[in-house]
Amino acid sequence: MSPLDAQFELRYPGGAVIRAQLRRPAAGFSVTALFGPSGCGKTSVLRALAGLEHPPRGRITFAEDVWLDTQLGIDLSPQRRQVGFLFQEYALFPHLTVERNVGYGLRHLAARARQARVGELLARFGLDDLQGRLPHQISGGQQQRVALARALAHKPRLLLLDEPLAALDGPLREELRRELRSLLVDFDLPVILVTHDRQEALTLADHLLVMNQGTVLQEGPVSEVFTRPATEQVARMVGVETVEPGRIVHCSPGTVTVQVGTARLVAVAGEEAGAEVTVCLRAAEVELTGLDLSSAPQANRLPGSVRAIRADGSIWRVELDCGFRLTSLVAAPAARRLGLEVGQPIVAQIDPAAVHLIPRPSEPG
Repeated sequence: MSPLDAQFELRYPGGAVIRAQLRRPAAGFSVTALFGPSGCGKTSVLRALAGLEHPPRGRITFAEDVWLDTQLGIDLSPQRRQVGFLFQEYALFPHLTVERNVGYGLRHLAARARQARVGELLARFGLDDLQGRLPHQISGGQQQRVALARALAHKPRLLLLDEPLAALDGPLREELRRELRSLLVDFDLPVILVTHDRQEALTLADHLLVMNQGTVLQEGPVSEVFTRPATEQVARMVGVETVEPGRIVHCSPGTVTVQVGTARLVAVAGEEAGAEVTVCLRAAEVELTGLDLSSAPQANRLPGSVRAIRADGSIWRVELDCGFRLTSLVAAPAARRLGLEVGQPIVAQIDPAAVHLIPRPSEPG
């Protein structure tokens, strides 16, 4: 089957331009996240896919159907595109019960068929006991389930989610983040969601488009984008904790040595000696050990000292000076075993495969 293929532009007063290029499966379960800061154009892209925004230029096809072709004057309505849309604020009808909210888009069905479909969704989303309540009489998480059930009631071909967890408070958001993907997988349809939350993208999505200022900066599998960002800007957006300038000073078969501040790191080869690079290190890849250096020399054993410590539940965030600023995430039991405190000498150990290098353009001569 042909994929979802979207290429279009949206223009706004003041000169803002959003350029979208998206090609994703049109059948089977998958979750694609449009990820980036607020105001970067993610929701506008989602609304254009739904038929709620009208690009002056572009083309959107889904499987064999043309949803938008500005040259041919085609711009199908949301109903004809058969998409489900979950709005950030859920947009439930306050005067309708849970049952009537879920069945609102099924008025074309006979009463018995509508009742059967609504009953199926209420059961699947654990809402059976709430069907007679109004939206203000149920919790935020329950409202989200009602809105999601309503978006899926008419069996859409594509489901669009706009910041699906943003309206929830922190603890509830974490709980439903884990549940949402398992709720969606049973419906076996492609999903595109908008989020600015890194953990949400990591937990829910298979594929990621990183956006900023209306442009897609990088696209690929979630794990690849988060571990191998293509630019320094993307690295910072996806939360790489250590992003430092470096210069390759030596090349060996399969590896290179990089000068970073006053320290040297070994990384998997990719650039030539003399190349200016940006060095990216995930804090979870930085292991801390005591000062015993009597064992055989190993690559990337960096002596340093603790600059700052921030405990966040079971994980401690430790800021280090190892000749450059370096961050490590340490499980609380390991941190206590090491007796970590500010000013303490420590050794950071980093696998060369975890050192990601991004080429930097040469300065103009």
